[in-house]
Amino acid sequence: MHTLWPTTKESRHDMTMPIRSFLFIPGDSEKKIGKVDDAAADAFIFDLEDAVALARKPVAREMVPAFIKDRPRGTRKSQFWVRVNPLDTAWTLEDLAAIVPSAPDGIMLPKVDGPQHVAQVSHYLDALETAAGVEAGSIKILPVATETPIAPFRLGDYAGARLDRLYGLTWGAEDLSSAIGASGNTDATGEWNLTYKLVRSLCLLGAHAASVEAVDTLFVDFRDPEGLHASCRAARAEGFSGRIAIHPAQVDIINKAFSPSEDEVAFAQRVVALFAANPDSGTLALDGKMLDIPHLKQASKTLAMHEARRG
Repeated sequence: MHTLWPTTKESRHDMTMPIRSFLFIPGDSEKKIGKVDDAAADAFIFDLEDAVALARKPVAREMVPAFIKDRPRGTRKSQFWVRVNPLDTAWTLEDLAAIVPSAPDGIMLPKVDGPQHVAQVSHYLDALETAAGVEAGSIKILPVATETPIAPFRLGDYAGARLDRLYGLTWGAEDLSSAIGASGNTDATGEWNLTYKLVRSLCLLGAHAASVEAVDTLFVDFRDPEGLHASCRAARAEGFSGRIAIHPAQVDIINKAFSPSEDEVAFAQRVVALFAANPDSGTLALDGKMLDIPHLKQASKTLAMHEARRG
């Protein structure tokens, strides 16, 4: 019998299921933080970096951990992540020291040069978790892995880096544009310029080479739901498992796009049933197409995701 993927139901915020939607929340905005409990994102990223002015960073370092601490693990309907300031600033350790005692689910690390930066922050977390009595290794890391000129060349290195905290890889275009002195990152049609298409593809491949999640970058125009949906469906078809959102109106669209459709579920059920009825066969025909074990793996994964989301 082919048993290739877990079929147990898991909650929406469980680390074993890919996060479909990450919604940014400015870490110093009491109004926006106050709306988190009623929002539907799989994960929230409380921002201590670009969304917070320098003079307001101490405020954010107080507000964010206080909010997270009031919602302990096991009671959260969504995951709580925090984007800290990058390692080329003086604030990274200060951010982490303030945040870790509240036991967030993860840290988003911007402007990394490669796996060595993730390893450095992981070592910081080792010490800070121990000091705060937080479960060892429980805080994951999602690096924005394309924001410096050297970073794209190191995306393949994540595969052999043995970073146990690494949740996935995501990419960004704005900071890379600034770093290379580009006047823009899209063409006249609104599509990514070649450089950004390249780093996006390398990020996708680097994530899968490292057996972690590939998270697509934000869709800037939150007033274009049709464009967002089409973009997300295309990203999922390429192999991305989730996306960053910059506005609450984007969350439901992203969640739906990165969940199996009824047609996908029905087809996956047929594939699994076919292989279950032919346990000694590695290749079978369905609807005029030949299917093999990779098709069974994908079908099993689709059904596991469907069951978990229903649960």
